[in-house]
Formats: sequence, structure tokens, C-alpha cells
Amino acid sequence: MTTHALLQAFKASKPAFGAWITLPGILNARAVAQASPYLSWVMIDCEHGLTSLQPGAAESIQAITGLGPNAPSPLVRIPATGFSNSTSWQIKYALDAGARGVLVPMVSNAEKAREIVADSRFPPGGRRGFGSPFTHGVWGIDATEYIQSANEHVVVMIQIETQEAVQNVEAIAAVDGIDCLFIGPYDLSLSLGYPAPSPDPHPDVESVIQDVLRATHKEGKKCAIYCSSGKQALKRAQEGFDIINVASDIGAMSESVAANAIVALGGEPGAPASRY
Repeated sequence: MTTHALLQAFKASKPAFGAWITLPGILNARAVAQASPYLSWVMIDCEHGLTSLQPGAAESIQAITGLGPNAPSPLVRIPATGFSNSTSWQIKYALDAGARGVLVPMVSNAEKAREIVADSRFPPGGRRGFGSPFTHGVWGIDATEYIQSANEHVVVMIQIETQEAVQNVEAIAAVDGIDCLFIGPYDLSLSLGYPAPSPDPHPDVESVIQDVLRATHKEGKKCAIYCSSGKQALKRAQEGFDIINVASDIGAMSESVAANAIVALGGEPGAPASRY
């Protein structure tokens, strides 16, 4: 089976750092995935990013896994939120594309979390259907092996980013089959009536973030958070977060261009730059 770097990080009980892919195209996905040997995963963002579920995500996953045994685990965030009825077929598309894990945004209650688990697991653990002639090949195994191992190896992640989700976080974390609760600090801040982080969340939002971290770990689940810089990511790792984003492709690109332009003009690097 192709290496699953995110699961290896889980087994080593160390923070799993990753990067966000918002720009489309296999060359961009491949460039991000091979940018650092310290990346355990990359998130192909089909919600707010520009990559389509089909064929975009599948092509990007092929490009990433084609890097070899040291490639980071390709994950997919689907476009449909927990408020919609479209998560089922979108999870199917993402997993059939060969994703090592799926992230569903704005999941606010345990009922929706159970539905997501069912759509991500083959029977008897769920209701996922099998039929793609491509998925097992992306994992480097045959179809029988994939069906037998997918329930154990596919990482099911849901985002905590609404006030309702905060109120229900203990029940959500307790859902069997949910592997990770992923905190989205931007939408969470807005949902709670605070401005978006710039770059850090409001202290009241930070308090909620810590509550979610504790509730998640209480149920033995992994807790993830989106960060926009390595400095933020280091802080979150020290706090005990398990899965941490360190940068996005567009954020890193924009920041690097801006910093080098300042240096070219005789200025000092490190001036504030917009990033997400």
C-alpha cells in the first residue's frame, strides 16, 4: 500500500503538519506536496479553493501520490457543508478519487456526523458504495485489498466552525468513526460574532478553541486547526493540537513575492502581508 504519512504521524504521536492547496492544477499540487519533507498531509480545498471535485481532485491526488513513498497524504475538503444534503455524493467523489481522508465543513450536530461516517465507510461500518476502477490503483493495491482496508485507513474529518457545533461538540466528538475535529477559526469567529483572526483569534474565540481541543481529546479523537503561518503552527503544536496547517499555496506565494519586492527596494523583510 502507498505510504499514508498522516496515519504514520498519528502512530508516532507527533503533530502532523500540512499545507492548504487552493490553486488548481496538478503542477501546483505537486509543487506544494514536495515543498517540504516535514509535511504529513496536504488539503485539496474544493470548498473555497479553485479545484473541482471531478476531475480536478482526482488529478491532483494522482500527481501527489506519484511523488513516491514519501509523499504527504492527499486529503480533500468537499464543497458541500454540513447544512446541505449534498455531502453524501461529494464524499463519494472525493474518496473514489483516492483521497486518504475527507473533510466536511460546518458540521454542527452529531446526527450529521454519523451520516458522514456512514458515507465514508464500506458496509458493515457504513453505506459507501464501491465501483470506481481507479481508487485502489491510486492506493497502490488491488480492489479486494482496498475494500478490506479502506475503513481503517480513510481519515474522516469534520469542521467545527459554528456556534451550534460548539454547543454540541461533546456529542460530535463522541460519534464512532469520526477521527478528527478540525477547527476553522475564521468561520468560527464570525459565527460567534467576532471579527476574523488577524492573525490570531479574539481572546473569547480562543477560549472556545481551547474548549473544543479539550472535548475532542476527552473522547480520544484528534483535534486539528487551520493556521496561516509557521509561528502560529508552533504555538498550536505546543498546545497539543494533533493536525496543524502551516501555510496555504496562495498565502506563501503572495508573502514571498511581497517580501522579496521589499528587499529589492532596499527595505527589510518581514513587513506585514495579507495571508490566508
